[in-house]
Amino acid sequence: MAPADQTRKAQNDKANSDKAASDDIASRLLDWYDAHHRELPWRITPREHASGVRPDPYRIWLSEVMLQQTTVEAVKSYFRAFVEKWPDVEALAAAPTEDVMKAWAGLGYYSRARNLKACADLVAARGGRFPDTEAALKDLPGIGAYTSAAIAAIAFDRPAAVVDGNVERVVTRLFSIATLLTEAKPEIRNHVERMVPSRRPGDFAQAMMDLGATICTPRRPRCMLCPLRQDCSAILSGDPERFPVRLPKADKPQRRGAAFVAERDDGAILLRKRPEKGLLGGMTEVPTTAWTARVDGASTQAAAPFSANWRRAGTITHVFTHFALELEVFHAHIEGNAPAGHFWSPAPEISGEALPTVMKKAIEAAIPGATKARRV
Repeated sequence: MAPADQTRKAQNDKANSDKAASDDIASRLLDWYDAHHRELPWRITPREHASGVRPDPYRIWLSEVMLQQTTVEAVKSYFRAFVEKWPDVEALAAAPTEDVMKAWAGLGYYSRARNLKACADLVAARGGRFPDTEAALKDLPGIGAYTSAAIAAIAFDRPAAVVDGNVERVVTRLFSIATLLTEAKPEIRNHVERMVPSRRPGDFAQAMMDLGATICTPRRPRCMLCPLRQDCSAILSGDPERFPVRLPKADKPQRRGAAFVAERDDGAILLRKRPEKGLLGGMTEVPTTAWTARVDGASTQAAAPFSANWRRAGTITHVFTHFALELEVFHAHIEGNAPAGHFWSPAPEISGEALPTVMKKAIEAAIPGATKARRV
């Protein structure tokens, strides 16, 4: 056999071997998923899927947007509240934006809520049907590479490579990828693409995520229970927690400012709406000083937006993605009309306002229990 033919045969043999190994991994992972999948409110079970039930693209889209940079446990109650209030994309499109922001309050990353509403409006205007390919999904507001792949795979059974943080952890351990994670993403995606089966790609995507969330955890992975342990090179190395390889986390900058909680005698609280663009865009807040992610705001009583008998009510802290914030909270009782650009929110309605968590903390420091009555 000529050298060139020998090379081609060796390459073909390796490709066939790799394909067989990938198929075997996918098969064992799906068997594990059938027995050990998480019960999630937006998910149909493997048994339902096998019987012909198909996932609702609206619920898959809604859950995936909510899950961006948020934990499953934090999302569950919000998801249930949303689908009870707006059971389909047309209902969500018909809702006032302010109501959507109020329902989202506390879930964080508020640009997601604005994109959620914009996406619902567009899909409803196009007949209420979500596109079923990654490329078309990616053209919708708020849907990037990961989310489009997840919706395509889970809602429409497209053989898409779905790669989130859980999947990155599984793959870097499975293949002992020692490259820095920020540089290893193309290699990780290539491995996932090879493993995605033509049958049940949506269940495979969810199985990979469930494996990372419940077995191949960041700390103390439960390797003896892993259906892929016989293939995992990180187990053989004896140090699976080494993967994925990351740079040490830098300390977050500390910012400071002040918040001013003005209360009327009937319990109403003075609020205002933040600008649509920027941090916490479009959300509701109590008056605060001009802190940002980059600069401190004034943090003394002298910075109050208007004269009143302000008293210090404590200090609250809140951690954003890129910085930590410390606010001195001041409280005062005032009467009369709301200043320009502000409004009075009656006590029974405070908990339903579009208040981000940091503002709820400020109000609670001044008036304990004021935000607890109901969330949406």
